[in-house]
Amino acid sequence: MTTFVLVHGAWHGPWAWSRVVPLLHAAGARTRTPDLSAVGDHGLHDHAAIVAAALDTARDDEIVLVGHSYSGLVVREAADARPDVVSHIVLVDGWAGGNGVSMFDLAPEAFVTSVRAAAEARGGGRQIPAPPPAAFGILDADDAEWLSARLLPQPLRAFAEPTHLSGAVDRIPGTAIYCRPQTYPFERFGAALGYRTRALDGAHDVMLTHPESLTQMLLDASLLQNQEA
Repeated sequence: MTTFVLVHGAWHGPWAWSRVVPLLHAAGARTRTPDLSAVGDHGLHDHAAIVAAALDTARDDEIVLVGHSYSGLVVREAADARPDVVSHIVLVDGWAGGNGVSMFDLAPEAFVTSVRAAAEARGGGRQIPAPPPAAFGILDADDAEWLSARLLPQPLRAFAEPTHLSGAVDRIPGTAIYCRPQTYPFERFGAALGYRTRALDGAHDVMLTHPESLTQMLLDASLLQNQEA
């Protein structure tokens, strides 16, 4: 059986996958949704350790490790620590790079300046306040209200901390799903890692706006991996 370990992005929580999880279960898969959203000064390495612990609870299954946005970096570090456990990595509009790369290294200078300024002005220099739902492409009024009530501050340290990769993660096949229109060069990040790239028309928070389409792409990635095994 396939277990999808679904890792939410910055400012979000496990609830981000609430529209995808039932669809995966209906298709016969299991899911894990580790929580990176604990309040505190957690960094990328802390988040990767949380994901690695979740991987350890699903070792009897075929594991597809999915990272959204910031957590593209997180899941690759976690997979690097558990290369014999993860069968496939899927990035969903995911930031990703090689060893020693941080979110701030990949992001445009304007993004880095903006979030640092927000953390200094409204987050005690340590926490980045959540942006409005529109920043994630959520324009529907009901969805925006739902999301706004749940968004949380993000530790600044998580964006600044560089990944630690041994290279083991590069032996794991991957798929990079990028949403169109692109907000950042997520297709290029995936292609640079040698991942298959697949386009999906939808918002950055595509798991909220187009859960059925995203679920089908996740299942397709699992099927491709099984065909190659």
